[in-house]
Amino acid sequence: MIKFKVDSPEQTEKLGEELAPDLKAGDVILLDGDLGAGKTTFTKGLGKGLGIKRNIKSPTFTIIREYKNGRLPLYHMDVYRLEEGGADELGLNEYFNGDGVSVVEWSKFAEDELPDDYLRIKFTRNDELGDNDRTIEMTASGGHFNAILKSGDLNLGR
Repeated sequence: MIKFKVDSPEQTEKLGEELAPDLKAGDVILLDGDLGAGKTTFTKGLGKGLGIKRNIKSPTFTIIREYKNGRLPLYHMDVYRLEEGGADELGLNEYFNGDGVSVVEWSKFAEDELPDDYLRIKFTRNDELGDNDRTIEMTASGGHFNAILKSGDLNLGR
C-alpha cells in the first residue's frame, strides 16, 4: 500500500494522470470514498493520461460511461445505485475482461462481480486541514498492480 496527501483537486487529477501510462487492457481500478472525496476528479486525470479528449463526468445516473477515444477505452462505473443488487445483470465481467480500463466507484456494491486482480484506491477527506485536503491510499491485488506501486512512477510530479 502507498499513501499520498493532496491538498487540491489538481493534485488528485495529476495522480490519475501519472497512473495512466502503466495501465493495460483489462485493468480494474476500484475507487472508494465519500461523496465529494475526489473519485471523479481522479478519473478525469486518468482519462487525460489515456489521451481521452471528452469531458469525463460522474456516471451516477447512467451507471456506466464509456470513453473510447484514447490509448485504451475507459469504462467509468458508479455502482452506488446497485445497493439493493443487480450488479450481475450489468455484464461487468465483459468490461473487466475487455479491451479497456474499468474504473468502479462504490465497488462494495459489486463485490461478487469483481476480479481477483485490481487496484483499490481509497479517498479520505481531511476537512480539519482544509476543504481540499485528502489522503489517497492505493492497495494492489495482483502482480501487475503491485509492480506499478513498487515502480515509483507515482509521485505527483515530484
